[in-house]
Amino acid sequence: MALDARKDILWRIYLLYVFICIFGFAIVFRIVKLQFVEGDMWREKSKSLTTSYINIDASRGSIYSSDGSLLATSVPIYEIRMDVNADPLTDKVFNDNIDSLSIYLANMFKDKLASQYKIQIKKARKNGERYHFIKDNVRYSDLKAMRKFPMFRLGKYKGGLISIQKSRRELPFRELAARTIGYVREDVQPVGIEGSYDNQLTGVSGKRLMQKIAGGVWMPISNDIDVEPNDGCDIITTIDVNIQDVAEHALMSQLMKNNAGYGCVILMEVKTGQIKAIANLSRKDTNVYRENYNYAIGSAIEPGSTFKLASYIAAIEDGFIDIDDTVDIENGTHKFLDLVIKDSHEPAKRKITIKQAFEQSSNVAVAKVIYKYYSKNPQKFIDRLYTMNLNSPLGLEISGEGVPKIKKTSDKDWYGTTLPSMSRGYELLMTPLQILTFYNAVANGGKMVKPLFVNEVRKNGKPLKIYGTQVINPSICSEQTIEKVKKMMEGVVENGTAKNLKAASYKIAGKTGTAQIAVGGKYKNGDSKVVYNASFVGYFPAENPRYSCMVLVSAPSNGVFYGNVVAGPIFKEIADKVYSTSLDMHKSIEPDTSYKGVRTPFVKSGNRKDIESLASILGVKIITNYTANSEWIITNPDKNNVTLTSNKISERKVPNVIGMGLKDAIYILENSGVQVKVIGSGKIVKQSIAVGKPIDKGAVILLELA
Repeated sequence: MALDARKDILWRIYLLYVFICIFGFAIVFRIVKLQFVEGDMWREKSKSLTTSYINIDASRGSIYSSDGSLLATSVPIYEIRMDVNADPLTDKVFNDNIDSLSIYLANMFKDKLASQYKIQIKKARKNGERYHFIKDNVRYSDLKAMRKFPMFRLGKYKGGLISIQKSRRELPFRELAARTIGYVREDVQPVGIEGSYDNQLTGVSGKRLMQKIAGGVWMPISNDIDVEPNDGCDIITTIDVNIQDVAEHALMSQLMKNNAGYGCVILMEVKTGQIKAIANLSRKDTNVYRENYNYAIGSAIEPGSTFKLASYIAAIEDGFIDIDDTVDIENGTHKFLDLVIKDSHEPAKRKITIKQAFEQSSNVAVAKVIYKYYSKNPQKFIDRLYTMNLNSPLGLEISGEGVPKIKKTSDKDWYGTTLPSMSRGYELLMTPLQILTFYNAVANGGKMVKPLFVNEVRKNGKPLKIYGTQVINPSICSEQTIEKVKKMMEGVVENGTAKNLKAASYKIAGKTGTAQIAVGGKYKNGDSKVVYNASFVGYFPAENPRYSCMVLVSAPSNGVFYGNVVAGPIFKEIADKVYSTSLDMHKSIEPDTSYKGVRTPFVKSGNRKDIESLASILGVKIITNYTANSEWIITNPDKNNVTLTSNKISERKVPNVIGMGLKDAIYILENSGVQVKVIGSGKIVKQSIAVGKPIDKGAVILLELA
């Protein structure tokens, strides 16, 4: 019995051992199968069950011009998907609506046939898809229409329609100031205002609970956003859209006319440093120019003759010369060691004043002056340039500023001929905006201010940060020197190289520049043809500077390359536009006093037939002094009668509306292409633009009534 009991126990132990071994092998087998055989399937399924809070981008803030025009904004666009297996979409509902839905989709997007949409959606339903892609970049107006499509119109959760809002950056004015507005793109260096103010524009992202489904696609668990995004701030720039438009068109016209490589123009407000217009155009194809690079800010060039102003300021400030001193320019050629410097034209006489030398842009004169007084201590000249901040970047809020280069005598590339070369704008580098900032300081009485591109950061219509004028240098030189060089700059336009820029109603002061471009370290290219930069920089009105402007046209290739002819007309067109639309820049016209002491009933000037009819009714005696076909009449009352004379209206000249009523005056002026602003009531006693001046379309005329 004991033996049988022992066998029975061993049998049970062996049986348990075998069972444990089999169970262990089963576990190992299952682990191996899960890991290596079914691993991919379960890993994919695990992913499909993953949920996470995904960032929802905030609406990016907009960028505005100084007058409130929209320069850049984010437009909502939508990605359209469909839950083709939504619970309410029974087979009957689906089959009853699929044909109609496919036709509607095909008619809206016109990218596929209705039959193709039907096959695609039916296949997605068969495959059990809950997040089937329909269309990307759909506008809100189209989304509203889609909500009324068959099947989709069943409702938010019943029709299967899923819309995911995104945003697309758009520039309402297209390429207008596009490079200055800039952009922010993935894996690309941020550009312009968009890049510099990215943090303020971006806002704070929201959160939405989403589930990752097959294919690695995230699907919203519900249509609600768990944490609402905080939208970005708006940026108010200093740009004036109207002036910007004129600047770009003027620049484009001259680039095409001269078949130039590229060009830029900048308009700055003298007192504040606000940039009112900035345009950069470079040739893409024949007669096709685009805003591809911000040359005004980023391109450091040899300024050429526009730098002569700095050279003369240095010599005047150090007490070496005065503008009435004379200099011998010989026959327009002088040799410094192995460097021969020539004037562009043979001079009419050898000895001229410093003022005349500047007006004529004599290379020999400026080189001889600077070499004479600084050759024994050239660092003194360099130090003077440094005190005018010409060696320092401006520290712009917009990235990409080119670095200026003003050599020191200790530099390895300082040569015996460097001083006369620098005096006329070679062997040194400055960007167009840095050159303009220097000239703007002269216009501003010596105070150098930092160029300003942004006025304020605004949130929900309320300013968060306002940017004021920043002073770089309170005085680049003495007031006496400033007054002297201002006379020199006015002389350039009155008597010198820019006589073609004279304006009838206001004065311009500035300096022309024509600089050879070094190609491969030499100032001639392979076919021995010299390439030039043509420029003009100055300010207006000269007697009370309001705006400064820099124009650069690079590599004009139609045989004309001087700054006054190539760059000057751009400056003039912009200045004319600004002057004609700025009423406070116009000289006041004395009021008409011809009606004082008149006893005859007052009759306004105006339409002939109306005046004759009114005089007849009132019994006013009239003396006619006009032709029978005269439409408009000027009234000249005296004690006993009213004399009527013709008022000749020309389409090209500003008419005389003094003495008229407002209705007639507006009719005449606006038909002439002039915008009207009014002060007071009664008859017109003043008009801000004098009679007979050429009409500038779009100009503003102020009428004062009393």
